[in-house]
Amino acid sequence: MVDISGLSARQLLKLYADIEEQLRSLKIISSANNPAGDLAETLFCKAFDWDRADKSQAHYDAKGKVDGKLYQIKCRRITRFNSSRQLSAIRGLEQAQHFDVLAGLLLREDYSVYKAALVPHEVVLEHSSFQKHTNSRRFLLVDDIWKIPAVRDVTEQLLNAEKSM
Repeated sequence: MVDISGLSARQLLKLYADIEEQLRSLKIISSANNPAGDLAETLFCKAFDWDRADKSQAHYDAKGKVDGKLYQIKCRRITRFNSSRQLSAIRGLEQAQHFDVLAGLLLREDYSVYKAALVPHEVVLEHSSFQKHTNSRRFLLVDDIWKIPAVRDVTEQLLNAEKSM
C-alpha cells in the first residue's frame, strides 16, 4: 500500500485522476462519472458474459448473449457516511418495459462487492415508489429484496468476477 496521508489536496486529486485514467485504460470504467456504476457494469458483464450497451442507450445497460434479456444495471456504494441502499432514479418504468431484469449491486466503501441480485422488472415495479419531483421510481436494494422468490442472489458470481480483475 502507498501512504497518501502526507499528500496535499491537489496531489490527491491528481492521483485520483491518474487512477481513473488507468482504470479506463483497463476497461473497468468508461466514463468520468463516479466509478461505481461503470464498475458494476463491468462486473455483471464479466460474470454473465453479457454484451454491454452503448453509453447513449437509454433504459438498459447490457443484453444477455444467450437469453437475449435486457439488463438495467444499478449500483450503490455503502459508506460510513451514507448507508442508504437507494439506487439511482429509474424512469419510465410504468410506461414500457425497457428492461427485463435489474442487476443490482451493493459495494462496500472500498468498492469491493458486498451483495448482488438479479431482480425481475415486475418486482422492481412492485417494490418501488413514484417520486413526482424527479418523475422517476425509487428502488431500495434492502435485504428483504433477496427474500423474494423471483430474485436471484448473484453475489458469488460477482465476487468471482471481481477476483478475476
